[in-house]
Amino acid sequence: MKKYIMALDEGTTSTRSILFDLDGNVLASAQKEFRQIYPKPGWVEHDPTEIYASQLATMTEAIAISGVNIEDIACIGITNQRETTVVWDKDTGKPVYNAIVWQCRRTSDYCEELKSEGMTDYIRKTTGLVIDAYFSATKVKWILDNVEGAREMADRGQLLFGTIDTWLTWKMTKGKVHVTDRTNASRTMLYDINKLDWDETLLKKFNIPRSMLPDVRSSGELYGYVDVLGYSIPISGIAGDQQAALFGHKCFNTGEGKNTYGTGCFLLMNTGSVPCDGKKGMLATIAASDKNSAVNYAAEGSVFVGGAVIQWLRDELGVLREANDSEYFAEKAKDSGGVYVVPAFAGLGAPYWDMYARGVIVGMTRGSGRNQIIRASLEAIAYQSNDVIKAMELETKSNIKVLKADGGASSNKFLMQFQSDISNVDVIVPSCKEATALGAAYLAGLGCGLFSSRDEIPNSGSDDKFSPQMSEFDRERLLKGWRKAIDCASGWVDR
Repeated sequence: MKKYIMALDEGTTSTRSILFDLDGNVLASAQKEFRQIYPKPGWVEHDPTEIYASQLATMTEAIAISGVNIEDIACIGITNQRETTVVWDKDTGKPVYNAIVWQCRRTSDYCEELKSEGMTDYIRKTTGLVIDAYFSATKVKWILDNVEGAREMADRGQLLFGTIDTWLTWKMTKGKVHVTDRTNASRTMLYDINKLDWDETLLKKFNIPRSMLPDVRSSGELYGYVDVLGYSIPISGIAGDQQAALFGHKCFNTGEGKNTYGTGCFLLMNTGSVPCDGKKGMLATIAASDKNSAVNYAAEGSVFVGGAVIQWLRDELGVLREANDSEYFAEKAKDSGGVYVVPAFAGLGAPYWDMYARGVIVGMTRGSGRNQIIRASLEAIAYQSNDVIKAMELETKSNIKVLKADGGASSNKFLMQFQSDISNVDVIVPSCKEATALGAAYLAGLGCGLFSSRDEIPNSGSDDKFSPQMSEFDRERLLKGWRKAIDCASGWVDR
């Protein structure tokens, strides 16, 4: 009996490899940050070759740290930052351009053109998405239109497209497997989530040859094999990071949901066999499932800048030495002193979908200092998540009484308590905060037959619970100020 599962967690700012045992316990992990490339204001890129190299490095490091025998690793699951777009030459394996990251806003003007052409309803009904530069389709089109020779190569069938899961799988299988799963496909703005196929109308609209696109499969099945230190290990799980986290929390039933506090914040609720209609600013997306399970959908609300605001405090403002210090300094301020931070560095996501919003700090007085700004930045993560919670309650016509939390920022007790207070919900933080990687591991276990069904997936350990302590008067007073701050950030960039 194989004993371990390797999860490859390729995020927006770092790559991680985590080794789990079959009870969902972490044996070892390794992490490596990679460069964030900003060619112009609002543009964000990654080097795909650096991502691949960092993933290989963390895999071997995690194995070395754990001391386990490679032959005892049963399978590999991949979870990834979604929407980020890579286009590469299938003959040379070299990207024709840097990966265009989900945060990048370079195609905002083209998205406005699509709206003016009346594509909004078709795209929402077909893909479950709103028209936004966030998604992959306009990024692929930009590469084909702006990289010299790319359009001609694509027309000759020489180029391949993939989100990061596809890129990693293709590289690790030495070009033998060009595949993605439904969760990632559903984030491209090219995939019909009802028919479960690439949509010919949208491919024609974006002028993207079908030959570029990967095969689409379930999130848990055998895709191919990767050679790790001379030993062949199957890749049997693939899911976009947010759907992987929903699976890791075991939100298998309609109405169950979670919020991931990562670079962004992503609230997902299982909606069963029927996608939501998206009329309240939520997205309809496909939830992760293995090949033996029916396709389920999830309603999703995305906050573009969540935990990334803490990195901004550390790296750009220099008011933190370590990201973990944010809780300490926030607690030193009795309140934010009327200061609000709206970290709309890449626009505003759900429920606003404002590509032209930009970050602001408002409400400062002469007495405002570092601690108030740090506290207000953490509060902003909760305010943005609360906006999504309330919109999702309207979308799904149900109240969220319990919110499961994961991601790096979920370890910040100040933030979790403030989220509970401002949203008037119980917040549950599982003992294993690696829900994203854990979901990929569980899917891989199902895909390779370690688990015969979801019923065999183990439960996590004890949880931390945060319950509301704020009065309704204070809650509404703070939310009134937040709404004014949002108004200040909205539509900042001229169209």
